[in-house]
Amino acid sequence: METTIEEKLKRFSADIRIAMIREMQALGSGHVGGSASIADVLAVLYGGVMNVKPEYPEWEDRDRLVLSKGHCGPALYAALALKGFFPLEWLNTLNAPDTRLPSHADRLKTPGVDMTTGSLGQGISAAVGIALGNRVQKRDSYVYCIIGDGEMEEGQVWEACEAAAHFALDKFILFLDWNKYQLDGTVEQIGAPVGAAEKFKAFGFETQTVKGYDTKEIYGAILRAKKGTGKPHAIILDTIKGAGINFAEGLAYNHYLPVSDEAAESAIEEIERRYAEGTYPLGDFRW
Repeated sequence: METTIEEKLKRFSADIRIAMIREMQALGSGHVGGSASIADVLAVLYGGVMNVKPEYPEWEDRDRLVLSKGHCGPALYAALALKGFFPLEWLNTLNAPDTRLPSHADRLKTPGVDMTTGSLGQGISAAVGIALGNRVQKRDSYVYCIIGDGEMEEGQVWEACEAAAHFALDKFILFLDWNKYQLDGTVEQIGAPVGAAEKFKAFGFETQTVKGYDTKEIYGAILRAKKGTGKPHAIILDTIKGAGINFAEGLAYNHYLPVSDEAAESAIEEIERRYAEGTYPLGDFRW
């Protein structure tokens, strides 16, 4: 029986989480929480949406992704390796000396990384600039950007949003990883933000909110966004920090964690068990 796109995307997201954990196992630690919460959107983008050529990473007419929350590079590296941008063996060198896979995403080091990021708030500005550049050069490609909810505290984020709306960049699609936590506490404790959906709408974006751990919902939201309204689009991913990683998803502070061999093997076994049972990624877990 032919595998549906929904089934392919869910399997790809499981494989991304497994590859990501293997990376961090090799290093002994990593940005587990935020990397896990974007695994599903990465699976949809690289598994069913983005027009890219892994054998030709610099193809000028490709769709581009800017991971503004660049510390979650391990999830992006996993997706790129599985897609064929570079050998899977590279994943064993995460943040090692002379690695091509540094802790934060670097376009000069890693094939498939479209923008160097990590200083939070700056990636979205670069993404808006890339989208505007594509228009000037009459390219029909899309630019996608992923920001974190803690990152929304940066004023530069909203300057970029205002510019995107001003230039009516309808081929710019922004994802908010709304996992409710940042480095040192909940977003509510640190910044008590105004509702994200209302804020994006006020800045001129078409806006949707979906379950950020459901590849089918994410895929549908992107297809709706690409129908074209003359406006940039924001998709709020209602996620869980550490989602799908059993030793991380129940912790309040899981931004950066040690990853032992035992923890990694347990997490991978649990991913496969949930996938086989049809409960992946969350099983019975809920906040």
